[in-house]
Amino acid sequence: MFLTFREEVEDALLAALSALDLPTDDLGIETPPEGVDAVLASSAAFRLAGEVGAPPPKIAADIADEIDADGYDHIAAAVGQGPYVNFLPSDAYYDETVETAQDEEYGRLEPTGENVVVEHTSANPTGPVHVGRARNPITGDAIARILDFAGNDVDRHYYVNDAGRQIAVFTWAYETFDEEDLPEPERERADYDLVRYYRKGNAYLEEADPEDADEAETKIAAILQGLEENDEETYERVGEVVDTVLSGMRVTLDRLPAEFDEFVKETRFMFDGSTDDVVSRLKEDEHAVYEEDAWQLDLSEFGFEKNLVFLRSDGTSLYTTRDLAHHEWKLDNYDRAVTIIGEDHKLQADQLAQALEILGNDTDKLTSFHYSWVNLPEGGMSTREGTGIDMDDLLDEAEKRAREEVESRMDDRIRDDDLSEADVDRIARQVGIGAVRYDIISKQPTKTITFEWERALDFEAQSAPYVQYVHARCCGIMDEAGEVLRTSDTASGDEPRAGGEIPAETDPSVLDSEFERDLIEVIARFPNVIEEAAEDLEPHAVATYTREFAETFNAFYRECPVLTAEDDEVRDARLALVAAAKHTIANALGVIGIEAPESM
Repeated sequence: MFLTFREEVEDALLAALSALDLPTDDLGIETPPEGVDAVLASSAAFRLAGEVGAPPPKIAADIADEIDADGYDHIAAAVGQGPYVNFLPSDAYYDETVETAQDEEYGRLEPTGENVVVEHTSANPTGPVHVGRARNPITGDAIARILDFAGNDVDRHYYVNDAGRQIAVFTWAYETFDEEDLPEPERERADYDLVRYYRKGNAYLEEADPEDADEAETKIAAILQGLEENDEETYERVGEVVDTVLSGMRVTLDRLPAEFDEFVKETRFMFDGSTDDVVSRLKEDEHAVYEEDAWQLDLSEFGFEKNLVFLRSDGTSLYTTRDLAHHEWKLDNYDRAVTIIGEDHKLQADQLAQALEILGNDTDKLTSFHYSWVNLPEGGMSTREGTGIDMDDLLDEAEKRAREEVESRMDDRIRDDDLSEADVDRIARQVGIGAVRYDIISKQPTKTITFEWERALDFEAQSAPYVQYVHARCCGIMDEAGEVLRTSDTASGDEPRAGGEIPAETDPSVLDSEFERDLIEVIARFPNVIEEAAEDLEPHAVATYTREFAETFNAFYRECPVLTAEDDEVRDARLALVAAAKHTIANALGVIGIEAPESM
């Protein structure tokens, strides 16, 4: 209803400003501060004061007087308050929100007709996923989910670096060293198995005699050259390593979960000739220079101090060159391309966008989403040296701690359902991984995160468990309602209803208390939260909304008894409101990739 309400507010303001012969280019519609009894407000009077030559409160009053709320279904009144025009919702706004939000798909927006590709994670396939980069798959997956829920046709891509030096070193090391030369793997899984070769190879190159190191470098260079020459045997050798490591990494990503529609390999754009095409076009451009034994783009004209190297003297391309071909492919096939990258790659991303413009591409279709790092109090991380903290270790610890917390609360549970060991395991997984995910998503992406267990797993504060508990509580109320309603039906001679089923006919107009109205207003805002989060690529805005929702629902729960309401009519209406709340919070959690437990 919020989006419909906003449309009516826009129409009302346009009509009023036109009637007063005032400009309509900026309506100044905004959400009023907490404590103001309105759903939306207009600050247009500030903008118009200089033009009209009257104080903003006088202009706001004139605009409010010009609006006839009787002409709108969801506006009860337009009221001048100081320099603002406040818009109050009608009873229909509340009634229709409760009814609409009982749909399981509540909040999903109409199809936009746009197809969007979201590239995220894209970590080099050199070993297990580690915590330092956790923000990429978690945030990227959330952004893809939000864009999908906002009506876009979304493809999720992982761009696989299978042509760079690191992979050539990995392939050489895998073919060079024997199992007995390596330590035991940390886990019995492909990525943990093969990363030992990668670490051994890097250590060898750093410590070997110069002659031995040079011999190894010759073999590594031959692998790179073989890829450049589209040598099928070289590609198969590299592919064996890359695909094996990726198979293990995907297990971790599935736990988060981080979903992908396609793993797009870098070599694809070498073998299809598009990288060579990019090189040829760049060489012909006026910004191309040959310096320091390499072809480069001089981007100083565009404010870049550093040149962009796109071809080495030996004729081999670079990651950036192949990524240019990759991005041209994305821009040719999608209406919008979103790339999730770390803040340390911002310069490269800006240079890449400038090079794409030089190549004649529409970079308005391209968005780079930058994020900062995730740290643990224990210290830094590095896959290459094997000193990192693997994501699997973090998730295991999260599930372990969540299980301990769930078990410690078993005696205080209000619900009378018996939880099996499998139930506790499931809840521990939902809560533990949800806690990690929520703690990362809820922060603004440009801020570095230091992950803290006590905060992330706090059932009473701004955390996933705090929000998840609201959904579990809604499910508990609906389950208990089944027995109450069946007893009521039997006493009245009606056909007993199924468990958890709300009455077919309810009267939301009886939900007129402050706490009920506050909850309905928060529910009504959900589609707008999705719309804005998708437009601005701000998953943390959805996380903030879930926290506000939980606080509002808990106030309603404390003050408004549902199953023991003063009469059946109020009870049934509150049950409908709980059902609406259940779908809203389940979908809000779902779009940021967090499961909504039915019991906790």
